[in-house]
Amino acid sequence: MTTKAIDSNTALQIVRNLDATPERVFEALVEPALLSKWFAPSDEFTVHVDRFDNRVGGAFRIEMRHAGGEVHIAIGTIREIDRPNRLEYTWKWEGGEMPDTLVSWELNESDSGTELVLTHDQFPNEEATEHHTKGWTAMMPRLASVLADG
Repeated sequence: MTTKAIDSNTALQIVRNLDATPERVFEALVEPALLSKWFAPSDEFTVHVDRFDNRVGGAFRIEMRHAGGEVHIAIGTIREIDRPNRLEYTWKWEGGEMPDTLVSWELNESDSGTELVLTHDQFPNEEATEHHTKGWTAMMPRLASVLADG
């Protein structure tokens, strides 16, 4: 897995090769039952996908509940959906002060299955970029595990 900042302190990019078809990876990015299995940084979280309306203009709301009681809720709107190649949506934390940021997923067929390129852009500062880099990086093995489980 490769992680890099792509625009100074306001963006991150993670590249990961996954042993699954682009169609299967895309399904894991948009289907609530699959999202609920991997969309948190550790097993200490329970994920509830309140909604994920996977169409342009559709909204999502994903709750990540930590065993210690903290609740983090990601919300946003789908801006682009090109199954199974690309997904883009706005992202922010419900009740938080961070403005909308932009998440894009690019899926490219590769010899080993799929090259996934996750870009999260438009952060307000370096601290937000670093925080989200840690979160997304921790989620990638969880996504790979869900895909391996079939």
